[in-house]
Amino acid sequence: MISPEFRKKMADSWFSYLQVQICKSFELLENNKFKFSERNWFKKNVKEGGGTSCLLTKGKIFDKVGVNKSTVSGVFPKKFRSKIFGAEKKGKYWASGVSVVAHMRNPKIPAIHFNTRFIVTSREWFGGGMDATPSHEDKKERLIIHSHLKKICLQNKKNYKKYKNWCDQYFYLPHRNEARGIGGIFFDYETKDWIKNFKFVRELGLAFIDISNKVINRKKKIKFTIKDKEKQLFKRGRYVEFNLLYDRGTKFGLNSGGNTESILMSLPPEAKWK
Repeated sequence: MISPEFRKKMADSWFSYLQVQICKSFELLENNKFKFSERNWFKKNVKEGGGTSCLLTKGKIFDKVGVNKSTVSGVFPKKFRSKIFGAEKKGKYWASGVSVVAHMRNPKIPAIHFNTRFIVTSREWFGGGMDATPSHEDKKERLIIHSHLKKICLQNKKNYKKYKNWCDQYFYLPHRNEARGIGGIFFDYETKDWIKNFKFVRELGLAFIDISNKVINRKKKIKFTIKDKEKQLFKRGRYVEFNLLYDRGTKFGLNSGGNTESILMSLPPEAKWK
């Protein structure tokens, strides 16, 4: 039997390790000529945790990519408790996770998003996922991403179709009546069999590194035009709209006393609206 405190420690350690591995992988894609800057932050009450934000900007591959890891605890504001599983009564929580948002210099390469997390309230569960937001259609790219994610789900006896549909429904902009991107997988409230769920979360994190490398290496030398870049900037506008209006991670971070700059790391360096 694994104690609750040891489960927290294991999850926290994994997310720290994964953050380092993602940053190393992305720096290799930049031929180590562009490096992440690292910034540590703490909640106002230091005992309630903090995080490490890693940011790389103006690279040859990445216009902007942030890799955040945080472990925080505390009590949710009363008005927010009803929206969090298991926090409805007392509002106490502990949460640890890693999140990645990458906006590419080359508009032919999609923006990619990934996060995994372990949250403890009166219940405890894993959540997360990966999705991609291209500004140019590429059916082969879609197949590469989804086939890899399906493989990881099947290996861990997870319901890929359910996770895929969940992602499609979640990353949807109702005010635009359109999807944010080509989807991926999204899951939450995984409460049964902690060991198997933790294994799935770890394998998904490593798969994210593999998928990202495949997608980027496939297109990093493709030429693009000013018109292509304009199209990307307008698509980024949709990204901004979703993250500010609907994203649960943004709302969770702001209501759990997270670092504002780290939470808004997901926003692109440049975007346009018609």
